[in-house]
Amino acid sequence: MIIVRTKTELEPVVARWRAAGETIAFVPTMGNLHAGHLHLVDTARAQSDRVVVSIFVNPTQFAPGEDLAAYPRTPEQDIDHLRSRRADLLYLPEASDVYPESDQPATFVEVPGLSDQLCGQFRPGHFRGVATVVCKLLNRVRPDIALFGEKDFQQLAIIRQMVRDLDIPVRILGVPTVREPNGLAMSSRNGYLTPEERERAALIYHTLTQAADAMRRGARDYSRIEGEATDALEAGGFSVDYVSIRRQQDLAAPSAADDALVILAAARLGKARLIDNLLIFLDASH
Repeated sequence: MIIVRTKTELEPVVARWRAAGETIAFVPTMGNLHAGHLHLVDTARAQSDRVVVSIFVNPTQFAPGEDLAAYPRTPEQDIDHLRSRRADLLYLPEASDVYPESDQPATFVEVPGLSDQLCGQFRPGHFRGVATVVCKLLNRVRPDIALFGEKDFQQLAIIRQMVRDLDIPVRILGVPTVREPNGLAMSSRNGYLTPEERERAALIYHTLTQAADAMRRGARDYSRIEGEATDALEAGGFSVDYVSIRRQQDLAAPSAADDALVILAAARLGKARLIDNLLIFLDASH
C-alpha cells in the first residue's frame, strides 16, 4: 500500500492509474477505522481496480466546542487495517495540505435546504465543512466511484446533491450500515461510551425498528410515531435531538403517496452524540 501525505504526491499516482485505464474507488474517512469502514473498503475492492482511502479529521466540519481535539486518532492501527484489506493507496494529509492558505478557506461548498435541517439544526456549519472537504478530495483523487456509509443518511444525500449540481464525474455509492451484535450502528464516537452506555445505546436501533415495523403494518400518523419514539429514547436516558420520518429521495416531509421513506434519529448518551436511521419501503396496499 502506497502512503502519501500531500496533494503533490497523490496526483501523479492516480493519474498513472487512470492513464492505464484502471478504475478507482475512493473511501474518505476520518480514521479510527472500525468494521464499518473496512466494509466500505471491501466493497470498494469488489467494485474497482484500485482503492484509495483518505484519513483526514476535517477541522471545518467541527463547530467551536465540538470534539475536534478529542476526536480519536489511531493512524498506525488504521494503516494495519488498510493493508490487511489490500487498499492500494492511503492519503493521509495534514490540514495545511488540504487547506494550504488558511484553516478557514475563502471558498466553501454548501447545499442549502438539505444542510439546514435535522443534524444541520444542531451542528451549524457542519455540512458546509463536509461538502467542502469532500468536493476537494473528489477533485484530487478523481475516482470513478466514491463510497459512503448509509449511517449518516443526511450526509449521503448532501453529497449526492452536490455531485449532481456541480457535475462532478463520480458515482456515489451508499453502503448499508454495519452494526454491533446488539444492533448499535458502528461509529468512531461509540468509543466515548462506557460499557454500560454501549449496551443501552442499542435502544436507538430497536426504537427505530419498532417504528418502522408499525409503518409497514399500516401506521401513517407520522407525528405520533416520531413522538412515541422520542418518548421511548428519553425514557431510556437519552437526550434526543430529533426523530424524524422523511422521504428518502430528498429528505422532505412525506406525503400519503410516498412509499420510500427513512426514519432518522440523533440523540446524546453520556459524552456521545449518536445518529442512526432505517430505510422503509411501504406496501402501497396499506
